[in-house]
Amino acid sequence: MRSVVVLPTYNEAGNIDRFLRTVRTAAPDTDVLVVDDDSPDGTGPLAESLAEELGRIEVLNRPGKSGLGSAYRDGFARVLESGEYDVVVSMDADMSHDPHRIPEFIGLVADGADLVIGSRYVTGGGTTDWPVRRQLLSKWGNMYTRTILGVPSRDCTSGYRAYRATSLAAIDPTSTSAEGYAFLTELVRRLAARDSVIVESPIIFRDRTAGKSKMSGRIIVESMLLVTRWGVGDRFRRLRRR
Repeated sequence: MRSVVVLPTYNEAGNIDRFLRTVRTAAPDTDVLVVDDDSPDGTGPLAESLAEELGRIEVLNRPGKSGLGSAYRDGFARVLESGEYDVVVSMDADMSHDPHRIPEFIGLVADGADLVIGSRYVTGGGTTDWPVRRQLLSKWGNMYTRTILGVPSRDCTSGYRAYRATSLAAIDPTSTSAEGYAFLTELVRRLAARDSVIVESPIIFRDRTAGKSKMSGRIIVESMLLVTRWGVGDRFRRLRRR
């Protein structure tokens, strides 16, 4: 199956070289689309240099920092419009997601999954190097999301995923509105509403060792407010149909 990794970046100069070289070794037949938001640290030019050296890498340069959701919308639009791919992989550039799992995720899509989630919250999954507060916040947030939205996924905010391209196109990711990690939840919600086959494969999430995390209090608040609004709205619509 023809596959591509869509990789949003912002100030990942300390990680991009290692990441792209590891992907090229782990998944030599997988293309990469780097979506860079004009990183002040020069991530974009560095990625372009590596693209010339390693091949099968394209860099989409965007003018300014516009957010994770916006980067994915532009990246997904680019690869879906090309019509060249069967599987679209999303992941972080900071090596918190192991590129060696890419072929396995692609294989699960080939076996029938519409979405494969690299999950921290199924048996065998977990996190390392996180303070207790962050672990509890993430687990509580995902439990709340799963409950109020009524989705089957235990890890709705994991960014390590593989989508069947036709299933991703069917939910039109360009029509989403969320930014931050709420964008990832919005896609799970839409796929679940279509009774898509969602598979969770356990991963160990390893905290970054270079660069700065993009997580912030504003992102967390936005995510919880949107999830609550979606959940209440979905339940209201179901009641009206009775």
